[in-house]
Amino acid sequence: MTKADPHDPGVDVARRRADEGGDIARSPIKVANGEVRFGTASWTDPTMTVPGVFYPKGASSAEERLRFYASQFPVVEVDATYYAMPNKRTAESWVERTPKDFVFDIKAHALMTGQPTEVARLPKAIREELGSELAEKKRIYRKDMPAELLDAVYAQFREALAPLVGAGKLGAVFVQFPKWVFPSNEARELILETRARLDLPIAVEFRHGSWFNEKNAERTVKFLQDNKIPYVAVDEPQGFKSSVPPVVIPTNEELAVFRFHGRNAENWEKKGIQPSERFRYLYDEDELADWTPKIASVAKQTKETHVVYNNCFSNYGTTNAREAANLLAQMHA
Repeated sequence: MTKADPHDPGVDVARRRADEGGDIARSPIKVANGEVRFGTASWTDPTMTVPGVFYPKGASSAEERLRFYASQFPVVEVDATYYAMPNKRTAESWVERTPKDFVFDIKAHALMTGQPTEVARLPKAIREELGSELAEKKRIYRKDMPAELLDAVYAQFREALAPLVGAGKLGAVFVQFPKWVFPSNEARELILETRARLDLPIAVEFRHGSWFNEKNAERTVKFLQDNKIPYVAVDEPQGFKSSVPPVVIPTNEELAVFRFHGRNAENWEKKGIQPSERFRYLYDEDELADWTPKIASVAKQTKETHVVYNNCFSNYGTTNAREAANLLAQMHA
C-alpha cells in the first residue's frame, strides 16, 4: 500500500499511540540550560495530508495545515528547498502563519551539495543565463554551473530566507551530502565554502558511513568541532556501504540536530519508489527510548537541540515525535 489510508492498521496504531503521547511536544523541553524541540521533516507529504490521518477535518489548505502543525510542534524541516529554490513571499507566509517562537530548518538546495538539479526548476533569470548547451540539459550539476550563476544561486537562496532570519525563525540550513561524497580535503573545503557562501547557520549530514569508519572518524569529528559546525546525528538502516552509524557528538554549543529516517532496510536503497515508502517505519517505544539519554546528553551541552522525524509516511513521524518528546520530558520531570 503506497497511499496512506486512515483505516490502515498501522495508521490506527500510530493514532492511538499519538493520543497516549499527550501534547508535551507542543513546546520546547528544557534540559539543563538548553531546550529540545521535536518535530517532523515535512508537514505536506501526500500520505500525511490524507483526510483523517493527521490533520483535523477542515484543515485542507496550505495555510490551515501549517497553522495546525505549528500548534502541535515547535519545529519543522522544509524539504522542498532541496528541489527548487525558496521563494521570499512563501517564507513571509511561513512567518505569518506560525507562532512567535516557531522554528524552520531548511534543506539546502541540491546544487549546494553536489547533487544534480532539474534545469526546469531553476529560477527563470538563472535559466536564461545558462547558455543553450546547459539550458537544453534535463539536469545539471554544481560543477557545470558558471561561477557567477552559482554565486547567484547562493545569493537568491539567502535572500529568500531573509524573512525567517528577520523573525528569528530560521534554525539552520541542513546541508546533506550524497552518498558519493567521501571524506576528502575537497569535501571538507566544500562544507566550509557552503557555510561562507550562505552566511547562514548550517548543520551537516553525511550520507556515507566512511566519514565515521575507523580511518576517518577522529578526523571527521575534529574537523566539525574545530570549525564549530553542528553535526546531524542520524538513525537509519545499517548494513549498507552507505549506512552512517548512530554517532552522537556535540560539535557546536549553539545547535545540535538528530534526524530519524526509520529502519526500513528493505526499501532503503530500492529504486523507483516514493520517498514516503523508503521512510515508512514506525519506531516502537523501546527504539525511541534507546535514544532518549543520548539526546539528553547532547542537549545538556547545547543551547538548542532539534529532533526531527523523517519517517513521514502518514502519521508515523508525528506520532514518534510526540512519543519521543514525552520520554525526554519524563526523564527530566
